[in-house]
Amino acid sequence: MGATVDGEERPDGDAAAGLTEASEAVAGSKDREAELLTRLEYMQADFENYRKRVGKEMRELEENSSKALVTRLLGVLDGLELAVRHASEGGGLAELQEGIAMVQKNLYSALEAEGLEKIESLGRPFDPNMHEAVEKVQGAAEGQAVVVEELRTGYTFKGRVIRPTMVKVELVMKEPEQEGKETE
Repeated sequence: MGATVDGEERPDGDAAAGLTEASEAVAGSKDREAELLTRLEYMQADFENYRKRVGKEMRELEENSSKALVTRLLGVLDGLELAVRHASEGGGLAELQEGIAMVQKNLYSALEAEGLEKIESLGRPFDPNMHEAVEKVQGAAEGQAVVVEELRTGYTFKGRVIRPTMVKVELVMKEPEQEGKETE
């Protein structure tokens, strides 16, 4: 224990040294805490700047991709304007049909360049992932149901179905024993 001076107990040399070390440790940990807090604030600011930069880059990328599509579609628009002008000047029906077919081809080419593809269905087995059956007819064939007519073209965009093909399906012929089981 320490000595008593003027009624107060004073720490001896070892205890005083321990208190000094503890005070220095507390001061050191406060400095370390302040340093870590400053680093955290810098990291938060860096992250916020990164988030803003990535957002801006994404908007620019979206704008540029839209710009490319619009540029491709301008040719289609020009073709439609030409067809309308030709029709209003008394052009023949055959030329008008030819012009519209050319515009349709140009439009499809522009969309195809962006990743659009027609779903080929006619004569193929019915696939509920690619087709929407709106009409069914009883067939004489055996095996799988087959698409016999396309009522509306379906499309995929970069490999994913964005609109199924609306189809008329020829159902397979049921065997007599299957029909009896279904009615039971």
